[in-house]
Amino acid sequence: MALALALPAVSHPPVSPLKSLYCQSSATPLQETPSPRSTTFSNRPAVILPGLGNNTSDYKKLELTLNGYGVPTAVAKVSRFDWLRNAAGLVDPNYWRGTLRPRPVLDWYLKRVDEAVNEAKELAGGGSGTLSLIGHSAGGWLARVYMEEFGFSHISLLLTLGTPHLPPPKGSPGVIDQTRGLLNYVEKHCSKAVYTPELKYVCVAGRYIQGARFFRDSSADSDPAVNVDITQSDSEVATLNATSAYPLVSPTFRTRFIGQGYKQVCGQADVWGDGVVPELAAHLEGALNISLEGVYHSPVGSDDDSRPWYGSPPIVEQWIHHLLD
Repeated sequence: MALALALPAVSHPPVSPLKSLYCQSSATPLQETPSPRSTTFSNRPAVILPGLGNNTSDYKKLELTLNGYGVPTAVAKVSRFDWLRNAAGLVDPNYWRGTLRPRPVLDWYLKRVDEAVNEAKELAGGGSGTLSLIGHSAGGWLARVYMEEFGFSHISLLLTLGTPHLPPPKGSPGVIDQTRGLLNYVEKHCSKAVYTPELKYVCVAGRYIQGARFFRDSSADSDPAVNVDITQSDSEVATLNATSAYPLVSPTFRTRFIGQGYKQVCGQADVWGDGVVPELAAHLEGALNISLEGVYHSPVGSDDDSRPWYGSPPIVEQWIHHLLD
């Protein structure tokens, strides 16, 4: 595609900052959540924002799963063909400078989100209450653009699933900003994530596969994914179903290929991620950050048993409580 878009909420505020990306799952004990049994809507509505290249139907099962928990849900109406509209950015000089802005090239997407927000409100009975935004992949940072442009007084939760929140590091060899400046714009101009009772930010990352460098050198860390250290002053990081260490395995063509994808997002190849977005890029300073083991990036190519994605029922069960409180 010509224009590539690379690409909190428990009942208590985040705990003290954690420097390591890894901790025991007991750090954020899961609340007891009801199993999806009926379509009686008893919770605030939610809007799903599709990721790059996805269409509305990719999220139908997730929509039904959320309905089963009593969450009236609307999905922004997007087709795969719609993403070709992004090619309009090619005529913008800012595209070639790497300083592209979301508008007007993404106005079509923001309009679809606003329509879905109105639909969700109607599903909930047309009240004036708040709603949740669920952004998958690029839909997560596009949700932040929507909130900045359309306001967020009616939003009480932004939950992102495998979203690349951070722009790629500048000056990294072989790294090209595939968003052509869009993530830089989001980082500089969109409101910072601050986890509050009124507006909660929750960022979920998947640990499906570790990437690998094409060529290892003697100066490289033996396991950079474990040695990464990130300080988040207002956020909580938790890894669910994680073990304390992972055995090193010999890199394969697949892990090297995936590693190159990770590198384009965060500047590092041999890190853990969901197969598309590296874990450390899917976390956002100020948010409640969660990592889930064995979670694949996309509904396309996923399998609820052998390759679950963020929206597979067993995985939804691990984050649904954020939509119910």
